Amino acid sequence: MRTLLLTGPGGTGRTTLAAATALAAARQGTRTLLLGTDRDDTLGAALGMRTGPAPALVEPRLTVWRPDPAQGFRDGLAALQDRAASALDLLGAARLDPEELTPLPGADDLALLRALREAALAEAHDLLVVDLPAAPRALALLAAPEELRRCLRRLLPPERQAARALRPVLGRLAGVPLPTGALYETAARWELELAATEAVLADRNTVVRLVAEPGPAGADAVRTAALGLALRGLRTDLLVANRVLPEDVPADSWLGGPLAQQRKTLAEWQGTYDVRTVPHLGRDPRGTDDLAALGAPEAAPEAAPGAQPGAAPGDDAHAAPVEWTVTDRLAEDGVLVWSIPLPGAVREELDLVRRGDELAVAAGPFRRTVPLPSALRRCTVDGAALRGDTLTVRFTPDPGLWPRGR
Repeated sequence: MRTLLLTGPGGTGRTTLAAATALAAARQGTRTLLLGTDRDDTLGAALGMRTGPAPALVEPRLTVWRPDPAQGFRDGLAALQDRAASALDLLGAARLDPEELTPLPGADDLALLRALREAALAEAHDLLVVDLPAAPRALALLAAPEELRRCLRRLLPPERQAARALRPVLGRLAGVPLPTGALYETAARWELELAATEAVLADRNTVVRLVAEPGPAGADAVRTAALGLALRGLRTDLLVANRVLPEDVPADSWLGGPLAQQRKTLAEWQGTYDVRTVPHLGRDPRGTDDLAALGAPEAAPEAAPGAQPGAAPGDDAHAAPVEWTVTDRLAEDGVLVWSIPLPGAVREELDLVRRGDELAVAAGPFRRTVPLPSALRRCTVDGAALRGDTLTVRFTPDPGLWPRGR
């Protein structure tokens, strides 16, 4: 199954482009599911129909689904109360009724991640088009599975779980209660769900498509979003320049200034990204006829087995993955070099911190902590440099840890 995630700066027609892309794919014969995220029915406004928590058929081969985060929050908390029933009864706590619960901040994002995982793993469709939130929130959402898994492993390491039969004895010997089996079981279930979501995002048939209006603000937002996606190792395929003005605008028209800005930004983008333009209809698109008139770019093709990623637009290969590669330069320079692609990174906004077997990389407003490859764990950091769009980190083998003869 292919998964296409659309995001970009707020107010740029991202939701409309998601609907138009899904519609175009369905009319080409692809079984498509369009997944919405907004509490307001902006997706329904673009399609010309109401959408909601029940999947609805828009046209043959096109289904739209907008999960209800409130219902998911109530169901999750009710299940948690059931699992913790004995502890709650011991404390004399009163149960919360589902009807009195309102979603907490972040419930929307958790509902979207759950829906994304369920839709991708169900394999009921050939293409999943996801209308993600605006770029800053979308980047935080896409980072959540990896970050939450890392926190779980640090707080409740599975390998340190005491045997269930020995836990009461160990608790008496230590003088403090040990974590219960239910806690570890819950953590294991969360770990499994987060791993499945992370696997969907890391799949070679999952790509992120950026949508922005060409102009100074759009250029800054795209640069920042591309940096955040690269730091996360997420694949991108296209940059869609939306609401592009026609070239025949009279020079003395008030639109002459915006058109000049668009031309300048498009020229800059075309030297860096695979850019596709979508025209301004002169109105807000409403209904399937308007969506079809936009001529939205096609969804990325499914990666062929054995295909080499990173081919030029139009090739059969899939979008290039953002890979962090280790180069062996021991014979020449006595170091191993870890190359981290960071397009748009600024030297003054970079920071590196090693903590044990992990490396924390900060680039602009983004930060990611990753485990070191096994070879680099036996090395010390020798330095780092930003060359073009690639951050290179040099590692020198630690004589006390490096295998003899290497």
